[in-house]
Amino acid sequence: MKLVTYQVGQKTGVGVISADGEWVFPIRSIGPEYRTMLEAVKQMSESEKQLLEYASRQEPYSYKGAARLKEVRLLAPIPVPEQDIICLGINYMDHAEESARFRKREFDGKRPHAVYFSKRVNEATADREGIPAHVKLVDSLDYEAELAFILGRDAKNVAPERVRDYIFGYTILNDVSARNVQNRHNQWYFGKSLDGFAPMGPCVLTADSVEYPPCLSIRSYVNGELRQNSNTSKLIFAIDHIVSELSHGMMLKAGTIISTGTPSGVGMGFDPPRFLKVGDEVVCEVEEIGRITNVVES
Repeated sequence: MKLVTYQVGQKTGVGVISADGEWVFPIRSIGPEYRTMLEAVKQMSESEKQLLEYASRQEPYSYKGAARLKEVRLLAPIPVPEQDIICLGINYMDHAEESARFRKREFDGKRPHAVYFSKRVNEATADREGIPAHVKLVDSLDYEAELAFILGRDAKNVAPERVRDYIFGYTILNDVSARNVQNRHNQWYFGKSLDGFAPMGPCVLTADSVEYPPCLSIRSYVNGELRQNSNTSKLIFAIDHIVSELSHGMMLKAGTIISTGTPSGVGMGFDPPRFLKVGDEVVCEVEEIGRITNVVES
């Protein structure tokens, strides 16, 4: 089941996409009175999920306010996250290799510990919205297609085998990065947190829609050219490890967004590097979830 945050006219709401992918049904017309995706993530019961799943297979005239998907504006599923997004760095082995090459460092092929960092998101960028180039600050703009997941429950001291019970759903994140800023400061926070650097969407795919752990193809394209092509089964540190490790040191609140890292094929991995420029179209795609498309703007 796919849930979306969308806008019709001046009204914004949360909806479920019909099983045929043609319509959006406002969930408030089905029963649950959730005004935002975060409310739904934190409060939705299993019976409500089942109700929405059933509703998604009904005829559009069954629900007041149903709209054709092509006629609404999709927003980022969680437009304003409550906290910074937790990200995994270098979590595919092939990306670890290309990252070491870019930095002209030796790579020993070992990743004994996960690398975590935080990405500030004042407002997530929606599908079809622009990515600002920040040309006065950035000379090496890069893309990173990633699978992100959203916690539906507070998580503290969670055993790995229990993690799946805490996952509400999945979405796509493009972890846009300013490589020169990232390298200049010798840390990732600033270079990955500029305004507009968190395209997200187009929906939240509920966790029960795919097998766990998710083994999904993940790709990115720049101006139609395939750049990244991998599968989330190749994560070095999988979702079970990530949530369990973090939750043994900090409370992870419901609504927390965690992005699992990107495979090889980013701009810095080419020789010479192939960074984004104004006018470039970037598509990030994850199997079952969909794709987000964004154009770099000056």
